[in-house]
Amino acid sequence: MYKEFIQNHTSMENDEKIIQEKLNEYYSLFFEKDLLDEIARIGIFKEIKKGSLLIDIDDEMTHIPLILDGVVKVIREDHKKDEILLYYLERGDTCAISFVNCINRSKSMFRAIVEMDTEFIMIPINKIEELLVNYKSWRQFIIDSYHVRLIEMVEAIESLAFMKLDERLYRYLSDQVKIKRSNNLRITHQEIADDLNTSRVVVSRLLKKLENKGTIKLGRNRIKIINI
Repeated sequence: MYKEFIQNHTSMENDEKIIQEKLNEYYSLFFEKDLLDEIARIGIFKEIKKGSLLIDIDDEMTHIPLILDGVVKVIREDHKKDEILLYYLERGDTCAISFVNCINRSKSMFRAIVEMDTEFIMIPINKIEELLVNYKSWRQFIIDSYHVRLIEMVEAIESLAFMKLDERLYRYLSDQVKIKRSNNLRITHQEIADDLNTSRVVVSRLLKKLENKGTIKLGRNRIKIINI
């Protein structure tokens, strides 16, 4: 998928202007000016719609994404082709796993799906080590990203190992509200079941229990969070 984005990107001059504006809006308090200028020079700006596949398992890693706006879901697939939700990427995030794959010149070990219309900058892997050497704020950014992603993956493992399914569902809905900044979620029971690695029937039954408690209100492919 990354190759497709590269082949279809707009002119570099136009990219640089757009990226500079976006970086100044979102990152001027965190990155030094020289780093902002460098990212604007080497980066590729992209917009991608909800439901699109950003990268798939075994894709060649050529760039790392720097999220400007939107939400991307990162999942891992086991040998049975069952999917496990690892974490979400939001504004100000990059993907630590993607970074490792790029440094090691290895193929993607995860799938990234766009949950909300997303804007991001693609930074080529041949520039990653140079940025690490030259810019303190970039080194700190990558370290912080590792830390956050590690915590989220540990929480995902703990959830699978120790939490009951109704507790996991409650937590999942809470996270969805925070991530999407809305109490009205456009999501199907099957999508929830896939993320929680369970069956749609079980999810529907548990959602109905929450509705009976007055916690949520169910609609067609929608869930309104009332009290969670």
